[in-house]
Amino acid sequence: MDNSSQEPLLRSENSVTYDCPYPIYSMAFSSSAASLPRRRPIAVGSFIEELNNRVDILSFDEETLSVKPIPGLSFDHPYPPTKLMFHPKPAASLIKATDLLASSGDYLRLWEVRDSSIEPVITLNNSKTSEFCAPLTSFDWNDVEPRRIGTSSIDTTCTIWDIEKGVVETQLIAHDKEVYDIAWGEAGVFASVSADGSVRIFDLRDKEHSTIIYESPQPDTPLLRLAWNKQDLRYMATILMDSNKVVVLDIRSPTMPVAELERHQASVNAIAWAPQSARHICSGGDDGQALIWELPTVAGPNGIDPMSMYSAGSEINQLQWSAAQPDWIAIAFSNKLQLLRV
Repeated sequence: MDNSSQEPLLRSENSVTYDCPYPIYSMAFSSSAASLPRRRPIAVGSFIEELNNRVDILSFDEETLSVKPIPGLSFDHPYPPTKLMFHPKPAASLIKATDLLASSGDYLRLWEVRDSSIEPVITLNNSKTSEFCAPLTSFDWNDVEPRRIGTSSIDTTCTIWDIEKGVVETQLIAHDKEVYDIAWGEAGVFASVSADGSVRIFDLRDKEHSTIIYESPQPDTPLLRLAWNKQDLRYMATILMDSNKVVVLDIRSPTMPVAELERHQASVNAIAWAPQSARHICSGGDDGQALIWELPTVAGPNGIDPMSMYSAGSEINQLQWSAAQPDWIAIAFSNKLQLLRV
């Protein structure tokens, strides 16, 4: 993914483009061992500003470098799904040859992805009044304890679900304003970011307290996304609203970022840590750039250049780094899904 010659596009053998019939926002790689090793499913969700949206399951074939919709594997979704995520350990599921997909929007929903059909499993709603619910901004599936999913909402709460029982394990008022993202660290530890400009860590063993590890330099500048480094849980990254910076935090030394990555020319929209390396992170933004960074072993807050860059030619609003195929990053811009070999 080296772009030292400043070519706008990768060579064809290093990228695959799929044109969707709708604008894409949410997407997810499957890590299912049941699927063929070179053909991993990818879920994509539409971003249409009306009630009727949809989710399609695509097949990515690494040998032929092709992405195709899988017949029968699509479903209607109320409102644009704010996030999609496959079961982090599908081999542990009770039903073989199926995968579980979660989606958030008005509610948290689980879907069973079969060979030729998708069936709704459960709709999880913690609203006390059945008519209305506060929209869910995001969620994260606990890969240590996959029965747990944590959701974040504009009503200032984070809710931890036991999806096997279909019940709320706990609900916390997590922030003073809307909660925009949530990420698991250990089995019972999660963090969240909010419009109040703070990153907070919660431990389910002590629900009365949280630890603020970062606050926006300008008061009340919202933090939009949070990514916890699964290879090294000391590190997490967040992005500020309307900012070209990626802020990298070390939870051992709160308040002071260990690095601020500032080479985007416009707002950063998405971040993802490498699934196989503790020191690499990818970011995508309104400048149409996807940048891969290598964090220095000796931390220094400024002056880090990306190790590689890719220009999409349009605002990148989402990116995912495949855990099952760590050579591939997916970016979404406009109605295009593009897979980049790194």
